[in-house]
Amino acid sequence: MTDSETEIEIETETGFLSETKVFYDAIAEDYAALFQEELKDRPLERAILGVFAELVEGEGPVADLGCGPGRTTGRLAALGLDVYGLDLSESMLAIARRENPGLRFEQGSMLDLDLPDGSLAGASCWYSSIHTPVDRLPALFAEFHRVLAPGAPLLVAFQAGDRHRHYDRAFGHDVSLTFQRRQPDVMAALLTDAGFALHSRTVREADESLHETSPQAFLIARRPTSS
Repeated sequence: MTDSETEIEIETETGFLSETKVFYDAIAEDYAALFQEELKDRPLERAILGVFAELVEGEGPVADLGCGPGRTTGRLAALGLDVYGLDLSESMLAIARRENPGLRFEQGSMLDLDLPDGSLAGASCWYSSIHTPVDRLPALFAEFHRVLAPGAPLLVAFQAGDRHRHYDRAFGHDVSLTFQRRQPDVMAALLTDAGFALHSRTVREADESLHETSPQAFLIARRPTSS
């Protein structure tokens, strides 16, 4: 790879990470208020988080990667996990810390985790891979595989479909971001290619009462206990 190609790759990655951070820093309080009861009317999601929690073995740390305002982090903590949250947005993290004073939240990128190999007992990527370009997903899942202990589960939630949604304005703020929908089969194949063994695949239809426009997908995979 030439120096110019390296510079282009770095600029592209920094661009989408910066765009995501700016977007959520701007809308954090509005987003948190709108989704205050995010899990209350979603029994399937609560059940899936419960299954994930039961799959975590031992007492090792669990990471909620791309935790936003920390609602999923708090739910996993209530289910008995030693969980902490990580997010790009300091504004989102401020809300997470305010609402979950007993939990730890850190700023960082999912693509470059400051963690030793095999150090996590589990990881959740709850609707947080949806801003990662598709060509960066193999690197993302490889990083998840690196930090998970053998046998540890990974939960990935996302909107299912082929048509992306782009916002040039949100909650009255002039910010821009693309929300990328994925096909469950494609995501499952990417996880398998990264070395994971698929445990379960769940898809529910869009719920109009929740103003959803696409099905919701939930994949649970494990890092195999042996290579």
